[in-house]
Amino acid sequence: MIVAGADGCRTGWVVCRRAADGALDVVVVKTLAEACEGLSFFAVDMPIGFVDRPRPPRACEVAARKLLPGKASSVFPTPCRPVLACTKHAEANALSKRLGIGINQQTFHLFPKMREVDGLLRSQPRLRRILREAHPELAFARMNGGKPVLSKKRRPDGYAERRRLLERHGFACPVERLPGAARDDILDAIAVCRTALLIAQGAASRLGPARQRDSCGLPMNIWF
Repeated sequence: MIVAGADGCRTGWVVCRRAADGALDVVVVKTLAEACEGLSFFAVDMPIGFVDRPRPPRACEVAARKLLPGKASSVFPTPCRPVLACTKHAEANALSKRLGIGINQQTFHLFPKMREVDGLLRSQPRLRRILREAHPELAFARMNGGKPVLSKKRRPDGYAERRRLLERHGFACPVERLPGAARDDILDAIAVCRTALLIAQGAASRLGPARQRDSCGLPMNIWF
């Protein structure tokens, strides 16, 4: 069984692939599509499934924030589907406000990655079987006995704490630096790779109703 996890980075995606023997391989790819072949499950730190209006938000996001006290802000508000096509923040914010509530700049910067995942799943329905939405901070909280890791992942202490958690759970980080990716992007990809393994083993937890789908038929769940 081969599984993988992916986290967005400035040059594309950091992908951690776990072989059947447990060996980890971490690479940077330009597009997510090139990393999908041969996988049983692929956990991605990016929203899958979008509501048609910003209010109410996706149930899985609300549940995720409740599980991350002190770290709830790490769960970015997902835009509604009509806003996703906007290419300028002012345009996206104005449309989102007309539909219910505005969208912040940080979330807007993720639009290209969101569109990429959404387009992939809509154009290749077979990938809906393997691609699952995950969240690194939920993954780390699970490794930490259900308690959120409150240290900042970009600071030395936060990086070291997360690296120790991964190692303790059999996912020792095999590489510290990769061109085009930050150190914490690598750890996040490894963390959601563990989520993919838990999904494959039938041991993962799901947030959001099992049968909930958006207007394009995509699930709206977060796994950890």
